[in-house]
Order: sequence, then C-alpha cells, then structure tokens
Amino acid sequence: MADPLTALTPCFEEALRKAFGDDHTGVDPLLRFSDRADVQADVALGLAKKLGKNPREIANAIVASLNANLTTTAICDRIEVAGPGFVNLTLSNNWIAQELSSAASDPRFGIPLATKPETVVVDYSGPNVAKEMHVGHIRSTVLGDALVRVLAFLGHNVIRQNHLGDWGTPFGMLIEHLVDLGTGKANDVSVRDLDTFYKEARAKFDGSALFADRSRERVVLLQRGDLATLDLWQRLVGASKHYFGEVYKKLDVTLGEHDFAGESMYNAMLPGMVAELQSKGLIRESEGALCAFPTGFKGKNGEPLPLIVQKKDGGFGYAATDLAALRERVCTRKATRILYVIGAPQQQHLAMVFAVAKDAGWLTPPARAEHVAFGSILGPDKKMFKTRTGGSVKLIELIDEAIGRASALVDEKNPQLDERTRDQVARQVGIGAIKYADLSSDRIKDYVFDWSRMLAFDGNTAPYLQYAHARIRSIFRKAGIEPSHMQKACISLHEPAERALGLELLGLGAAARQVADTLQPHRLCTYLYELATAFTTFYEQCPVLKAKGEATMSSRLALAALTAQSLECGLSWLGIEAPERM
Repeated sequence: MADPLTALTPCFEEALRKAFGDDHTGVDPLLRFSDRADVQADVALGLAKKLGKNPREIANAIVASLNANLTTTAICDRIEVAGPGFVNLTLSNNWIAQELSSAASDPRFGIPLATKPETVVVDYSGPNVAKEMHVGHIRSTVLGDALVRVLAFLGHNVIRQNHLGDWGTPFGMLIEHLVDLGTGKANDVSVRDLDTFYKEARAKFDGSALFADRSRERVVLLQRGDLATLDLWQRLVGASKHYFGEVYKKLDVTLGEHDFAGESMYNAMLPGMVAELQSKGLIRESEGALCAFPTGFKGKNGEPLPLIVQKKDGGFGYAATDLAALRERVCTRKATRILYVIGAPQQQHLAMVFAVAKDAGWLTPPARAEHVAFGSILGPDKKMFKTRTGGSVKLIELIDEAIGRASALVDEKNPQLDERTRDQVARQVGIGAIKYADLSSDRIKDYVFDWSRMLAFDGNTAPYLQYAHARIRSIFRKAGIEPSHMQKACISLHEPAERALGLELLGLGAAARQVADTLQPHRLCTYLYELATAFTTFYEQCPVLKAKGEATMSSRLALAALTAQSLECGLSWLGIEAPERM
C-alpha cells in the first residue's frame, strides 16, 4: 500500500528535472496531505525565490510536466494550480482502490522497509536499583518502547539499552545497611521491600556520621572489586532486576533482562576513556577534578561550564559513565543513531556529553545522538503527580488501579462477557489507557493525568480506538466470516465516505515514517484517531452487511477488514493491544 506522498515524490522529482534542469537540484517537492486537495505541493513558492520568477509561473510549468507523465496521470485525476502557486492533486479512485486491494493480502500493508537501515540504540526507562519504579518512569519507558517498535517495523537494527542506576555512592549505604541487618537478609529482600529498604538506609546515612563513614568505605571496597562486597551488591541488583522484569511484563513493554546495561557495565572502560580524553587535550584539572569544558556552555556568571569526568577523590560520576556508554555504542556496536529517551531537565547535561563525544571524534557522521526529551506528568492540581499523602505514585500500583477501573467500565458496557474475557479486556484497556494518554500528548509538554479522560470511550483515547477495532470484529462475527477471508476481495470506491476512509488507510506507512523521523509518537496517535473517526462516518453512511449488491458488500467488508488490521498494527506500534470484543 504505497502512500500518496511516496508514490508522487518520484513523479515530482522527474517533473522538476524536465522543467528546470539542474536549477531544481536540492529542492524538496514539499508534498503534504491537505484539506483543500488530497495532496498539495508547496515547492513552487521556494523555487520561485531561488529562480527569481513568479510562483504561479513555476507552478504552471510543474503541472504541465506532471500532466505529461503517464505515472502521475494514473495516480491522479486532476492536477491544478491554486492560490499564489500551490500545486493541488486529486487522486484517482481507481488508484486508491488498487493500492488498498494490494495491501489487504500483505502483512506489511505494502509499507516498504527503510532504504538505508541503520543500527539504532534506544536508551530508555533507566530506573535505579533498590528503588521501586514510580509514575515518573512511565514516560521514558512507554515513549522509548513505542519508538523501538516503529523503528524495528521499518527494518532498522534496534538495540534496546536500559541504563540502570546500579553503581556509585548510594550503594555504599545500601550494602552497609544490608550488613547491619545480617547478610542472610540479602536473600529476603523482596520486590516490594526495595523502597522501604532504601529509605531505611538513607535515614541511617543522614542520621549517623559513623554509618556514613562506613558507607563511604564500603564504596571504596565496591570499586576495588572486594568479593564479599560485590556479592552483596549483586544480590541487591538481582532482586531489583527481577522486580523490573515484573513491571515490564505487566506494562507489556519489550525490555528484558538482556537489555539491561547498568552503569556498572562501563566501570572497566572508564580509565581508558579518561586516558583517551587526556591524550586529546579535552580534559584538564579544575579544583582537583578532571573536567571537560566543551565550547559554548557557560555558567550563570559567564564562566566556562565544566563537565566533571573524574572527581577529585578519583571516583567517577554519571557524566563519565554516559561518555563511556556513548563511546561503546558508536565504536563497538557501530550505531549510527543513538536516542536518549530522558526527561527535559537533562537537556544541558546530554548536550555537553554529545559535544565532548564530537570533540573526541567518537560522534562523527553518519553517527549522531538525539535527546528525545519529554515533560512531566501532572496531577489534577497541575502540580507534579503524587499520592494524596504527597508521596510518589508507585508504577505497579498505578497499573493495578488502571486495570481495576477498566474492569468496572468493561463490566458496565458489556456485562455478558465471561469472567476470563472481561479480565483480559480490562487489562488491555487499562494498560492501553495509561500508554495512550502519554503517547497522544506532545512529548515535550507536560500533561495532566486524568482517569476519566484517559478511560473515556469517546474522543482521542485508547478505549475509543480499541472499541472501533472491536466493533469491526463484531461485524465479521455477525457475518460468520473471518476478516482474513477478505484479502482477495475487490475494493471499489463510490461513496464519499468510502473514499475518505480509503485515503486515511493509505496514510499508515507515512505515519510510521513520520514517527521514525520526528520521534513524536503523538503523530501516529492522531493518525489512528482520524482513521477510527473516518471508519465511524463510513459505518454510519455506508451499510456493510445490508449493502445493495454482493460486490458492494464484499468491497465494504474488505475496507472494514483493512481498517481493523491497520488499527491493530498501529496500536501495536504503541505497545497497545486491540481487543476483539469489548
């Protein structure tokens, strides 16, 4: 199923070459979907400035060349100039129908793989060992997982990296607290005890100078590789990894234990990384610490801003670990694109790390690193989302509450469902609601966590899309046939609502590529919502099972089947399941 923009781009490039020769070199056709026509091109406006000519004159020349192209005329019914120099294109109903028919039997819907597949590292989630995951971990985990799914579908080699906080000063106090409890306790630290365990250790560290000193000594033993200390550390890490795995399974994200890449993984690389930066003159001593001073970064008073690579006590902070990780991802894993799905407050830190990596010669084209920044989750009071008592909302409890709320809604909407099906649908709807509320928002902005809105069965929500899919499946149950049986049906478009739905269906591949290019999953959410809305209009205006004539019914069933498959596919990219009944 070639989307119109992909199909028309070569036609435009050929038309520009014939009309303007080398003068069009480097000019983007600027094709986009439009409310004024099926497709609109703005290329004449920019090219007119370059050539010093009237935009409409340029547009007329493009249209004349397009009309002489047999491929273009097979795709389009009408090509015309509008306004100051826009080129408007109306697609042929026959071409739309042919593309839809060919997509119906293709598990990829005719969406091509990337012409230049890349090795892409996606760094996301990143919880801290010995701490429970809370609501603040949703955005990185869900956003990162959606990007991973889309990029993998498009044929890129995706490497998931869960950069766990599993090393450094806090582990001195955690291990020392474990020693106080008795080393046998290490085998009893349960998933749900982690947060309490951490708070107890922190309270002792803050309240006892003796315990604090012991903790610092324990850090030294850890960094030196003391076997007894490492054993206790590994037990804490193991308990945490088990817990993280339970959360990821419940949230239905693709991260597994093989994706864990904690700070400790890079510990052995740090001395060599520092030596390399020193040999290249990129770090120098400042107040006893070794620091990099990348160009362009200033403090409040205008002084050069340091990135501390090695602390004055000889220890390493997370800046060193981040540099070592970036170096390993480019130099060893041969990644050409590295995505850091990390909150917006880390923008300056990451920019400095990227700058040092470029100065060191690690991050050179085609390799590039991108910060996939995101805002915060707010409560109804527009402040940081917390429990009623002011504490952090635990992620596992939030998931359970979502499933519970969804169960009540599903039971109310369809009390005839058996218990097993109801529980399955409740899980799909509850988890889908949490994910979609996050992914449908522009990631760079904060959003308000609102149960009533995210679980609504109308509007741009996961339940609305899931219900649209379930409703289509119900049509086929009534007809007594499987949607897959419509793969070879002939699709024809006669009614406006049929054509509008067909046009929306052609946009699935473009929506996936847009997410891959912009790293903004909310664009896919918008597409899926518009697709579901187009189907609702189609369903209301075009009878399916009561259509006049077998050919019309078959065509409409094929459109419905392709819509259900597209919704299921698009939701799967977001990590959301599509129930067959609700």
